Amino acid sequence: MSESLLRKELHYGRRIVRTYVKRPRSVSDIFQMSLSLHATAEAVVEGESRITYLNLSQQVQAVAAGLQLNGIKKGDRIALMCGNRTEFIITLLACAIIGAVTVPIGIRLQTQEIEYICNHSGASILIHEASLSNTLPISLNTPQVRQRFSVGGLAQGSLDFSKLSAEGTDFKTCDVEDDDLFLIAYTSGTTGRPKGAMVTHLCAVHACMNWAKALGTDATETAILAIPASHIGGTAGVILPILYLGGKIVLMWEFRTEPFLKLAEKERMTYGVFVPAIYNLCLLTPTFLDFDLSSWRWGIFSGAPMPEATIRKMQAALPKLKMVSAYGATEATSAIAIMPPDEGSNRLDCVGRTVECGDTIVMGEDDIELPLGQVGELWIAGPMVVSGYWADEEATEAGFKNGYWKSGDIGSVDDHGYLRVFDRRKEMINRGGMKVFSAEVENILNEHPDIVEVAVLGHPDPVLGERVRAIIVSKVLIDINEIQQFCRARLADYKTPELITIRELPLPRNSNGKVLKRLLATEGDATCPVSVKTS
Repeated sequence: MSESLLRKELHYGRRIVRTYVKRPRSVSDIFQMSLSLHATAEAVVEGESRITYLNLSQQVQAVAAGLQLNGIKKGDRIALMCGNRTEFIITLLACAIIGAVTVPIGIRLQTQEIEYICNHSGASILIHEASLSNTLPISLNTPQVRQRFSVGGLAQGSLDFSKLSAEGTDFKTCDVEDDDLFLIAYTSGTTGRPKGAMVTHLCAVHACMNWAKALGTDATETAILAIPASHIGGTAGVILPILYLGGKIVLMWEFRTEPFLKLAEKERMTYGVFVPAIYNLCLLTPTFLDFDLSSWRWGIFSGAPMPEATIRKMQAALPKLKMVSAYGATEATSAIAIMPPDEGSNRLDCVGRTVECGDTIVMGEDDIELPLGQVGELWIAGPMVVSGYWADEEATEAGFKNGYWKSGDIGSVDDHGYLRVFDRRKEMINRGGMKVFSAEVENILNEHPDIVEVAVLGHPDPVLGERVRAIIVSKVLIDINEIQQFCRARLADYKTPELITIRELPLPRNSNGKVLKRLLATEGDATCPVSVKTS
């Protein structure tokens, strides 16, 4: 897009951003645009169910009417704890057209986490997987949630999702503006408490357009959604960009290699956003080359570093496939930088170029911008950057400065605009693209009566990138399995330490009292989940 089609606008009453002039005004407008152009085209495929844009629109309107009959109005929050199924997309769009705010909750979260998100967001309705009913907090602990609806079956204390659909009832139209809230995406923070990133319609629209303009995608795209719909990568990297194009979304409940490859062949997949571990698992499958994947054009990867050998092997196996790195974050509504499709092979040390309407600067410790090529903290600006954190002025003030989001990532920008990221956010572990903050796990472990102190860090893994490791100080003998069960009851399974070392000596600290995790990284035997006593 030429500069003449970009302009600066004031948003959120305080932030000037460079925006696309010609754009939909909301997520509802995105869907209506594709509906008008592709009414009879397939929009969503789930198992044997194939839903056109017209049929999807009818279901969305029925749920929108049902939400309003249940007292939902503009600005109300709807907690959505749903896997990769059609009901997730229907609810997301239904909320968008009536101005309600979706609060996605990962289906692997545990009771304490769900309770906190529901209460902090002030959700009025909780839509959840029926199979997870035993994980939900009791109603008394989430008093603002007036009603629960279950998908995928019946659940005690919840109405079936079908009861939310008010077919034949017109929903009341609602004027939705750029700056109105679209969803609250909770992301773990270094304090151990999740923060609710406020994704506006402005953010979501520009996220869709950024992907389309960077890649040149169109209505012929077919994407398999195998990453969680509840994550920003699933919502703003797959669902919304494909709906914006008028393409087809094929839902997969969870990634398993053989079923994924069969589905990719059957549906003629063209587009995929996956963590690097998925590409590695495909290459490790003996029958990988037996599948006809000739339609696969876009192999987008993000969420963790991708080994250069994996990129070269994928391109050798599938010559038409363009491997595209992307650098993203919840606070930037998925993509901050996207690699131009024809440049990836030549710039394997880069994560891409800042999207056209965005801006990335490299700041030194004195908050002075550094020259091109120098290394510092990456600050990100643009219309895709969220407006702040829900009900957390302190975190918003700390994390956002004059329209820039302080990523905490250490990197550089060269004179051609390509980004390099040298270190991830402090204390973050990347387990197969699932982000785990050490403080969150440490806070839970510190609740255990036999633990004196603990440090959680990442341990290198050839497939997942990192695994979660805990180094525990205790004066009594601790059973490793009991510790893991303690964590599983309070944390998502991917956050539970797989590698545990027990020591009697205090953790090493610097003069400021900070734990020196670099000294702990090689301590003990961290190759298997067995207690190692050190003293």
